[in-house]
Amino acid sequence: MRRFSLFLIMSCITGALLAQVSNLPLIGISGTHAAGEATQVGSAYIESVLRAGGVPVVLPINDNTDVLKAMIESIDALIMTGGEDVDPLKNYNESPVPALGEVNPKRDAFDIALIQLAIERGIPLLGICRGHQIINVACGGTLYQDLPSQHKSADLIKHRQQAPSWYGTHQVEIEPNSILAKILGKTSVVSNSFHHQAVKDVAPGFVITGRTGDGVVEAMEMKDNPRVFTVQFHPEGPTSQGLDEFLPIFTYLVGLAKR
Repeated sequence: MRRFSLFLIMSCITGALLAQVSNLPLIGISGTHAAGEATQVGSAYIESVLRAGGVPVVLPINDNTDVLKAMIESIDALIMTGGEDVDPLKNYNESPVPALGEVNPKRDAFDIALIQLAIERGIPLLGICRGHQIINVACGGTLYQDLPSQHKSADLIKHRQQAPSWYGTHQVEIEPNSILAKILGKTSVVSNSFHHQAVKDVAPGFVITGRTGDGVVEAMEMKDNPRVFTVQFHPEGPTSQGLDEFLPIFTYLVGLAKR
């Protein structure tokens, strides 16, 4: 653990020096791991941060409080990424339904700790897919564990698309006065969709800013705090492929980090 901590601290110092020299903000990207073997972050997140003018920094799962605080102190903004299902019993006191997918307890604890520290410090925070969901849970909300078995969406809209990551398959209606509407300059988009969990009870202090036609929550933001916002879809998919529709989400985050 000491060797891991030293490596992480040295990586953060190197990143901080790079940011000082280049005047580019450090954007932390939450990682996951496969069976505990390797830290992983989808390259689409990294490419999207680079396109937006930020320096991507991968944050590996760990449970060292000092290291977690050092992570948050070393970055200028944070992206919570997609991935596994969130454990309902541990995190919002619901028994698991039969269709619950794979959970990662270590990642749940890591993600929630990062989110709470980021909000406490006041840095910009973007949640994507699972990131959108775990921010809701970390702040006191709950989830549909499985849309097909728990929500009317099963008969209306396919939320787990079988298409390329850059390709949109359903409409999202955005609240006109929301941060997301201002970022994108529109109140309706066609997004991709790769999920079977979704926000159910919205966390105190958050408002819904986007929905699909079946009522599934596709975007939220923190009341009176334009630095914290979330989306259920994956803007990094098309952005990493050179498409610009959702690039403003990342440029907005990087712009906040610069300030």
